[in-house]
Amino acid sequence: MSATTDNLSAILYKKNDLRLEQRPIPEPKDDEVLLKMHSVGICGSDVHYLVNGAIGDFVVRSPMVLGHEASGIVAKVGKNVTNLKEGDRVAIEPGVPCRYCKFCKDGKYNLCPDVIFCATPPIDGNLCRYYTHAADFCYKLPDHVSLEEGALLEPLSVGVHACRRAGITLGSVVLVTGAGPIGLVSLLAAKAMGASRVIITDIVAHRLEVAKEIGADDTLLMGKVSTEEAAQQIEKILGRQPDKTIECSGAEPCIQLAIQATESGGVIVLVGLGPPKVNVPLVNAACREIDIRGVFRYANDYPLALSMVASGKLNVKKLITHNFKLEETAQAYETARTGAGGAIKVMINCLKE
Repeated sequence: MSATTDNLSAILYKKNDLRLEQRPIPEPKDDEVLLKMHSVGICGSDVHYLVNGAIGDFVVRSPMVLGHEASGIVAKVGKNVTNLKEGDRVAIEPGVPCRYCKFCKDGKYNLCPDVIFCATPPIDGNLCRYYTHAADFCYKLPDHVSLEEGALLEPLSVGVHACRRAGITLGSVVLVTGAGPIGLVSLLAAKAMGASRVIITDIVAHRLEVAKEIGADDTLLMGKVSTEEAAQQIEKILGRQPDKTIECSGAEPCIQLAIQATESGGVIVLVGLGPPKVNVPLVNAACREIDIRGVFRYANDYPLALSMVASGKLNVKKLITHNFKLEETAQAYETARTGAGGAIKVMINCLKE
């Protein structure tokens, strides 16, 4: 099959039914670009769709191409596109809003009710050879920034948005709960934004080792202790309570810990998505004037994330632990699902050799 007709795509039909199939190469609309896909990272949400067939109200009811942490090379431009040209290497911001609603006009386009987001049913993702995307949501990469780093701008933007929501600045003392990929990029973003000290917790020792390697000042392996005891341990390690907490696990005990560990008047941002309802010490938070803020994806954060990587302010490459070819997608997803080999971020290369 020639390179001009090969659009091998990773398609999820239903729970635990992932297939590699050919699809037609799409034609870009006037304001779009056709991208020759290069790197696509596997996100926890991708694995969740594979294993469960749904995330909350988003249910896979028809075949859907997976993938949203991505980068590619411009292969063709629509007639109205002026910011990109053929051959440009770009990072892809996967959510394209309507641009007209109140939220979009207020700059909070992540809250747009009509946003089209890659690999969110019924919208196809970009784990394929060729994919079309809005040109204004593609960011040209400097020559010294790799396409793998470009793909990692997606999870990094989540961390940047979380840190912005928390108000992290010079001198902030930060607690990050959960050292998965989002916890780790939140750690990187917090340090890049001036946090003087960051402590991160997890139940997996290997993840904490990685956190230490990329810049965590302190780590805490969560054992079989109460959240109150864990909060005391954090205060003892830091010599004080953190003023900002980024909760990245979604687990009820970690949300409880976030409230109990954060100093009075501090801020907690909830990044991890867990059960729809949890039991938390809300009176504790209210009486100590702790702000609890939600985080949903990101908005206007890609440029800052790109500048952090391009300037060398932070290094996301250490998060990539495994690389696979598009033809090896099933193996890649199994590695991400099981965490085999200490997997942190699994990357798939979509180019045909």
